[in-house]
Amino acid sequence: MEAIELIELIGRGEDSRTQFKQSQDVTNAKSLAGEMVAFANRKGGRILIGVDDVGSVIGLTPSDIRRINQLISNTATDCVRPFINPETENIPVGGLLVMVVTVPEGISKPYADNDGVFWIKSGADKRRVTSREEVQRMLQSADLVHADEIPVERTTTGDINLEHFGAFFEKQYGEPLDNMLDKAGISLHQLLNNLGLVREATLNLAGVMLFGRNPQRHRPALVIKAVSFVGNDPASDKYRDSQDIEGCLRDLYMETMSFLNRNLRRLQGDKGINTEGDLEIPQTAMEELVANMLLHRDYFISAPWRVFMFDNRIELISPGALPNNLTIENIRNGVSVIRNPLITSFATKGNELPYRGIGTGIRRALAAVPDLELESDHERNLFTARIPRKGQ
Repeated sequence: MEAIELIELIGRGEDSRTQFKQSQDVTNAKSLAGEMVAFANRKGGRILIGVDDVGSVIGLTPSDIRRINQLISNTATDCVRPFINPETENIPVGGLLVMVVTVPEGISKPYADNDGVFWIKSGADKRRVTSREEVQRMLQSADLVHADEIPVERTTTGDINLEHFGAFFEKQYGEPLDNMLDKAGISLHQLLNNLGLVREATLNLAGVMLFGRNPQRHRPALVIKAVSFVGNDPASDKYRDSQDIEGCLRDLYMETMSFLNRNLRRLQGDKGINTEGDLEIPQTAMEELVANMLLHRDYFISAPWRVFMFDNRIELISPGALPNNLTIENIRNGVSVIRNPLITSFATKGNELPYRGIGTGIRRALAAVPDLELESDHERNLFTARIPRKGQ
């Protein structure tokens, strides 16, 4: 790093990627480990040592540099789990030396200190991760645990909608469910266990959301809040239609499509007066985007989906920003990361949802609606598909 680049970096102040410290602030391995862990668990960052809180360069002595280098090396190896490899660089600025410590984004998240504490950046500061939900999301991002495999308390195989599951089974395997159970000599519980929908005596989230009789009884937040507003302001108290949509994933999909279809305009175009017009948004785009909304949300977040219709656009909002290093550009090019592999695997079977599982859904939606906007908001932990409306 050149001195001019460092001066510009200091001039921008502290933020979630940059922190200032003076020599006397860097004496404790435990505190330093927390800073390193917080950077590694997010997008990486730099610690500028020799700069005070207001951005004035204080500098370091040669003995400071030797001491701090040794502390950084020991901390990164002995006090961070798994260990990391920060880089240090000494930059002269106006006759004073500033040490730039670069902590890369970790490739083995989540990281913790020696006490087993997870830290993440919160603005310019760091904070301790304390909620179970947030720890689970960190483990999910490392592909160590998946929300759809987590058991749902106080559920049993009695919570399965047998009519729905039986229809799925017969369509998928070509044999009535009761016949197969009798022929194989196994119970429904054993079958559900073989399919990965039960752990011991308890349904997991995939079992509840795919085939549960009343999923919202056990997970009340997993509903779709659908509103068709008058105008274009989400703060408006005027609306044409609203619905809280409940049920299993198949029901959520069908009811959401019904809500959208009854509130969309039909464009006559050059069709005759006795011919029904075309929906202003192609059906294929809505199908792909609603299916993606349901399948790829972060199920560790206790929050509803939201479907907001305005006069000029539709917003499909899912809890959970894009996982790992996935970007909007990636998904536009067909790259996908499956956040809920068990749910997703069932969605491709038995026509539960119009989902193919080959990473092309967003590309098909874009082909149908080229001005589709996609937004991944990591601060609010939301993903939004914004579809412009026509025919006003």
